[in-house]
Amino acid sequence: MANLTTDFIGIKSPNPFWLASAPPTDKEYNVRRAFEAGWGGVVWKTLGSEGPPVVNVNGPRYGAIWGADRRLLGLNNIELITDRPLEVNLREIKSVKRDYKDRAMIISLMVPCDEDSWKDILSRIEDTEADGVELNFGCPHGMAERGMGSAVGQVPEYIEMVTRWVKQHSRMPCIVKLTPNISDIRKPAEAAKRGGADAVSLINTINSITSVNLDSFSPEPMIDGKGTHGGYCGPAVKPIALNMVAEIARSPETYGMPISGIGGVTTWRDAAEFMALGAGNVQVCTAVMTYGFKIVQEMISGLSQYMDDKGMTTTADLVGRAVPNVTDWQFLNLNYVTKAHISQDDCIKCGRCYAACEDTSHQAISMSSERVFEVMDDECVACNLCVNVCPVENCITMVEMPKGAVDPRTKTPVGDYANWTTHPNNPSTVKAAE
Repeated sequence: MANLTTDFIGIKSPNPFWLASAPPTDKEYNVRRAFEAGWGGVVWKTLGSEGPPVVNVNGPRYGAIWGADRRLLGLNNIELITDRPLEVNLREIKSVKRDYKDRAMIISLMVPCDEDSWKDILSRIEDTEADGVELNFGCPHGMAERGMGSAVGQVPEYIEMVTRWVKQHSRMPCIVKLTPNISDIRKPAEAAKRGGADAVSLINTINSITSVNLDSFSPEPMIDGKGTHGGYCGPAVKPIALNMVAEIARSPETYGMPISGIGGVTTWRDAAEFMALGAGNVQVCTAVMTYGFKIVQEMISGLSQYMDDKGMTTTADLVGRAVPNVTDWQFLNLNYVTKAHISQDDCIKCGRCYAACEDTSHQAISMSSERVFEVMDDECVACNLCVNVCPVENCITMVEMPKGAVDPRTKTPVGDYANWTTHPNNPSTVKAAE
């Protein structure tokens, strides 16, 4: 049985699944229920220093993007950091940590960009016995207009400066949460490393407007006829998050730096992908807001089964396994050639592959009068579009051409193309043999 126990920058938890700093981690009641459901750790919703009170809107706080079946693909939120008193939050954090010593308890922080403010709040949280702090340099809305959140995360010099203050005035491990609203994610990660950060977490939410109400002509969510930009999260941001995690994991300047992966984690498979690209653990928010705390149980069982099947005994066996295979385009093997193949037994004759290829690709699929669709190898460039639009899983597959053939488009040798129709790797040949 795979051991999911995780040691992330010295912070141990029974599994790599943490709740991200967000509404689900805003109070003791929620966090206790999360731990009872099985979550390995929690990043408490962002705390701020005492001063002018944080006031959240009393109208809608979330916009949404849905799939065709109304499956929630993305959330846009305009909620600010916690509006509960600092002392109440600190008291509740201490209470929960006392009863769940085996779980990771991280406190997310966001205060004005001056040393005294950071020194003050750090001294006040030491007594909670929390395991670490996460510096929220990512939120793109509300607090950024006050010189915090992404206003700091978009300036590497500020990241390095504040991180140094935190390491100087605190005993706690420090995680720097990065904003994706930047052209090169490696630069803030490098700044965090220079400042002494123990790890980075990413991605925070993406600056966005999810929709516009075409009756009132206001962005959603709408507050008294007006709307604003917010932070986008959920399954839709996962590809962006995976790329940014990989960029940090494979960069020579940040190679080996611990990473906490965030962005659209909904299943164990999502988590495994983040971990394979270098994340030591993952943080989850939107999936919990959609399905509830107990979704972690499926994540735990799924990841455990996957690791057993792969012969992995600890999460360390998975972390970073895909990083060596992430490269730049110019290093891809241009002599590797595949062709699409349509399984006639599985084809439902919908014609999506034909329409996509004929109208928008390379006219490499023929259609007979009986609606039989076949790939014309001479025209196929192996773009994979037909595979992606086909509604039947594995009906269309990409098959590697045997080495030594000649690609009919480029006339370059890649396989014994003359014998491809009878080659044992050709799916049609395999089907005929069966």
